[in-house]
Amino acid sequence: MIQRYNRYEKARILGARALQISYGAPVLVESEQTEPILIAAEEYDAGVLPFTVKREGK
Repeated sequence: MIQRYNRYEKARILGARALQISYGAPVLVESEQTEPILIAAEEYDAGVLPFTVKREGK
């Protein structure tokens, strides 16, 4: 099952990943971007981020 994220979850995932990239984590996709948030967005769009969201009650 493909997990869909709402806009708040997406923002949290992108922010967390951008912070990781800014601290030197390896980038998971080939990118021309230099801004961590834009790199994180490309990774998110490519579906390569190893994040999961645990929702209460589900």
